[in-house]
Amino acid sequence: MHTADAAAAAASSASTSVPTSVSTSVSASGSPAGAPPAPGALLPRPRTAGRPRFPLVATDLDGTLLRGDLTVSPRNREALAMVRAAGARHLVVTGRPAASCREFLVAIGYRGLAVCGQGAQLYDASADRLLVSASLDRELARSVVERTEEALGAGPLELAVVTAAPENRFVVTAGFTDRTHPEWGLAEREELWAAPIEKVLMRHRTVADGLVAAAAERVGAGEVAVTHSEKGMIEVLPAGTDKSVGLQLAADRMGFTPAETIAFGDMPNDIPLLCWAGYGVAMGNAHPDLKAMADEVAPANEDDGVAVVLERLFAHP
Repeated sequence: MHTADAAAAAASSASTSVPTSVSTSVSASGSPAGAPPAPGALLPRPRTAGRPRFPLVATDLDGTLLRGDLTVSPRNREALAMVRAAGARHLVVTGRPAASCREFLVAIGYRGLAVCGQGAQLYDASADRLLVSASLDRELARSVVERTEEALGAGPLELAVVTAAPENRFVVTAGFTDRTHPEWGLAEREELWAAPIEKVLMRHRTVADGLVAAAAERVGAGEVAVTHSEKGMIEVLPAGTDKSVGLQLAADRMGFTPAETIAFGDMPNDIPLLCWAGYGVAMGNAHPDLKAMADEVAPANEDDGVAVVLERLFAHP
């Protein structure tokens, strides 16, 4: 994904460290958890006394449910309708803040809770109301950025912030991306800290994302959460924030357990999401780190990977 599109995806309005150890137990697909199956492999099409095997279907948006043009394909729409007809629930779990994902939820007729902002927000899409939101201390965020730059020793990072809810505006420095969007704010570096924020996004034009993320995690350990959400996009969030935290909160309110949940994602920020769920599916276009820990690797988002798995699970015999 182009950096500007990645920026729009991560915060175009706009967890702690991801797990580093992987269990070697056998997954539900019959393959070791550390060795992902081929696309479309071996998950049964189960129903127990008329109840879906996974009554909660949790999906990321960008790179997962959404295609590259930011639309949901007809096949994915039909698969989600099949999920609802079976009595299961669809829960969006996205890095986008609520203000940025609203249009996509409306487009698919989404109702009920959604987890937004990498787990920092719980949003009621039916009422268009933010139920939970977490902010990031600005002085701490600035300090983590400066310490990350010192640790890397490769010059300044390019920065952006997502302002506090309910506005959740995306504000960037001039060098953050080659292309900007009309709705983005443009600011000098020091102006980024002028108003309350929910996250900081960092990128470096010559240093690999993994090195930037590792440096930020090291200097910010215990103070902030760091995650890799898109190519060229490292996010700094309030400590303890990740998708599993938001998913747990939503699932508790909805009455579901991890064992009842299947989750879909494509980037390292989805590792906590898939770890929490009883069955985790990485997209064919997913980051290698996510594929390595998933129970299954589905076809890519452009090939309706979410629908391929859901059809197998929810189609009538």
